[in-house]
Amino acid sequence: MSAKRKTFVYSELENGRGPFITDRDALETVRDRIVDDLRRTVSGADADGVVVAMSGGIDSTVTAALAVEAVGSDRVLGLGLPCHKSDRTQVNEARTIADGLGMGFREIQLQPLLDAFEETVAAEFEPESPDRPNERNYALGNVVARLRMACAYYAANRESRLVVGTANRSELLLGYFTKYGDGAADVYPIGDLYKTEVRALAKRLGVPRRIVSKAPTAGFWATQTDADELGASYDVIDPLLRRFVDKDGSLETAIDALELEPDLARELASRCVRTAHKRRTPRTPGIAGRVGVGAIGP
Repeated sequence: MSAKRKTFVYSELENGRGPFITDRDALETVRDRIVDDLRRTVSGADADGVVVAMSGGIDSTVTAALAVEAVGSDRVLGLGLPCHKSDRTQVNEARTIADGLGMGFREIQLQPLLDAFEETVAAEFEPESPDRPNERNYALGNVVARLRMACAYYAANRESRLVVGTANRSELLLGYFTKYGDGAADVYPIGDLYKTEVRALAKRLGVPRRIVSKAPTAGFWATQTDADELGASYDVIDPLLRRFVDKDGSLETAIDALELEPDLARELASRCVRTAHKRRTPRTPGIAGRVGVGAIGP
């Protein structure tokens, strides 16, 4: 199934009364659409079930709950993939969620894999006098994300399942994910929903308040948060993206209407533009007028 068919186009009725899908009836409509799409995707692939990498956060919790509703708890496998000591709390939370949903759960410790990677690969690319340590942190954070996805796809391959991604629309538009890491999946059930809408849907699904109110984080290191990395909370980011992307509006008009700090708004818009490559199938040169393979399909 093509990427275009993975993105729903909601009518104004489905959007509810406000700019975001938070109205009760609209959320139920969205819930039904997501569950139906995921069920059809699994059936169309003749898969036995799905795999969800779970962090104990709101996105993976909502995704797992929707997956259970779509295909049944016996066909959903959650993976806890800790790599650092600071991940212990999140993995315990993920296990509790999985148990509550009645789905399978397996924990795999990735620290030995990361240690081996640092010794055999990362060491080959370390300068003798590193002067930009944060870049190394980001690079290794991306490695962890890719190790996690390798595990998810291995489990999926061995058990004839699909990998269900947990990214939301806010993250996807900002490129706030690791390419071929947590950005790799067979389907994004909540990929059309802004973080604001994921929170609203989580409450509708009965997700515990402690998870809904938890500070979003990519988990690259112990104190890392989305707000610190992006420069703003999703309460600021989502209205800007909705005007700039969905409404195809002027950035300057959005800045004035939302009373945003101009430099921050421009940086967020720039991030959306410059990370477009993360959301596309890799390009081919177009030799002999041939259409790129990413555009071929139903």
